[in-house]
Amino acid sequence: MNSLMRTTVTLLIAVVTAVILATPHPAMAVDTAAIERESKAALAKLYETTPAAKMLGDKAKAILVFPSILKAGLIVGGQGGNGALFVNGNVVAYYNISAASYGLQAGVQEFGYAMFLMTDSARAYLDKSSGWEVGVGPTIVVVDAGAAKSLTTTTAKDDVYAFIFSQKGLMAGIGIQGSKITKIKP
Repeated sequence: MNSLMRTTVTLLIAVVTAVILATPHPAMAVDTAAIERESKAALAKLYETTPAAKMLGDKAKAILVFPSILKAGLIVGGQGGNGALFVNGNVVAYYNISAASYGLQAGVQEFGYAMFLMTDSARAYLDKSSGWEVGVGPTIVVVDAGAAKSLTTTTAKDDVYAFIFSQKGLMAGIGIQGSKITKIKP
């Protein structure tokens, strides 16, 4: 029982730390050069491994890339990371994603996340919102390996396509989650 308590406390501390570190604070300096470098490398890796992502990237109005999102939880969970918004191959802004979750869950995981904004309205929504909540706003389609194989420029008709890639670690469970994407002002 003592071992279970230590594990629970350790995971709870990991969750709180991940959420605190992932949330931008006004006094906290953001290393935009590192975010840009890591985002470019993550997007290049995604293009190498997933041809459908490259096809969407060629047509997208903008691409929001989070190269490393840390997720941890035990009953209560949190995740967060920083990323860059690309327009015509150039970084035009920086963003933070953070989320909280509750449910039957346990583990720690790191992954990359890329959102391909296909329409002017999806791009405008990101620009005008004061923090974009995933699940609210434009239609988002999460592309898995099977769907990516059949995705073409004629079948790609939604506002936003999302890819999850470079997953490491183990996170299991069922829960309720909400994510918020907020612009970072360096």
